Amino acid sequence: MSAADSHAVLAAGSGDVDPIELFLPPGYDIFWSAIVLVIIAVVFYKLVLPKFTAVLDERTAKIEGGLAKAESAQAEAAAALAEYHQQLQEARTEAAKIREEARAEGSAIVADLRTKASDDAARIVETAHRQIEAERQQASVSLRSEVGLLATELASKIVGESLQDSARQSRVIDRFLDDLESTTAGTAGAGSTVGSTSGKEG
Repeated sequence: MSAADSHAVLAAGSGDVDPIELFLPPGYDIFWSAIVLVIIAVVFYKLVLPKFTAVLDERTAKIEGGLAKAESAQAEAAAALAEYHQQLQEARTEAAKIREEARAEGSAIVADLRTKASDDAARIVETAHRQIEAERQQASVSLRSEVGLLATELASKIVGESLQDSARQSRVIDRFLDDLESTTAGTAGAGSTVGSTSGKEG
């Protein structure tokens, strides 16, 4: 039988029993239990709690660091997106400007080409006119010389004397050509008159 049981039996035998004392352990058990509890609390506070706090602080720091990195990455992404939109807008503006410049340059080139083509055409026509005029004059001179020689020979045969004198030959040639031109003009006028008359009759 233990001391506690002996104490309970003695108290019960005496007739003056406190019900609380029946359930309470002896004082020395409470004392040593309190010392053990204090030792455990000190060990927990000195050894376990710091490690547990360190682990919690580390996890908290990691979480906060992750949140900070996420916020930083989000801010960088927002800045990159804004820069992209700005560059896109600048590119669109530059493209529109280039299109306008190209359109203006194209219009200027077309106008320039038209002007050059018109100038070239005018120059070609003028050159052709000059060439035709030169060829006409050359043909006129050549024809006048040939016709003059023929007229001189014919006149010499008709008159029966030589027309080798240059002044006389020139006068004969001029008179012959004038007569030829007037005859040609009269023939042309008569032809046109006949044509108009026949047209009226028709």
